[in-house]
Amino acid sequence: MIDPGTVLMFFTTSVLLGLSPGPDNLFVMVQASRFGRRAGLLVTLGLCTGLLFHTAAVTFGLAALFKTSAAAFSLLKGAGACYLLYLAWLSFRAGISSDPAAATERISSAALYGRGIIMNITNPKVSIFFLAFLPQFTDPAKGPLSLQLLQLGGIFIVATIIVFGAISILAGTFGEKFRQSLFAQKVLNRAAAGIFAGLALKLAVAHR
Repeated sequence: MIDPGTVLMFFTTSVLLGLSPGPDNLFVMVQASRFGRRAGLLVTLGLCTGLLFHTAAVTFGLAALFKTSAAAFSLLKGAGACYLLYLAWLSFRAGISSDPAAATERISSAALYGRGIIMNITNPKVSIFFLAFLPQFTDPAKGPLSLQLLQLGGIFIVATIIVFGAISILAGTFGEKFRQSLFAQKVLNRAAAGIFAGLALKLAVAHR
């Protein structure tokens, strides 16, 4: 069992990492701005579901494959980049509506949740990051390392929900005013397309 002091240090570090600019919190901010607070929270839950995959990958050794195999790394990041380009295209083609509520109804809850999962799982750098980050807070004297890694992964997910949940609420609140304007809706759609395309490019050129 990990001691409370280590848990506190790990949780604090996880919160700070969640607050630092990155593709995931930017992704949440864009979705919440365009579709509302609820959308941001659903995407956050999807991202955290993806973190379960990365936690398991580290615990059971799959993450090491992404670090050592160029083919596996390239395949997964290629899939992620293609999906982000697809979202960029959807955003660019998205319509506008004079009804502010309509913007939040254009996409289903399942689709938003799925976007979060795919966004997170198809980024092999998350697994590699976990592979380097989580073991630093483990101690063989405290019990099985696999259980400690799972516990740390769970704590990281809690920190992510708190931070990204706050981002969702703030971005959704500010975005609500923009969604009342047809011009602002168009600007948000184009900005989202540009951000998704930029994230796709960043992922495509990422190295292990």
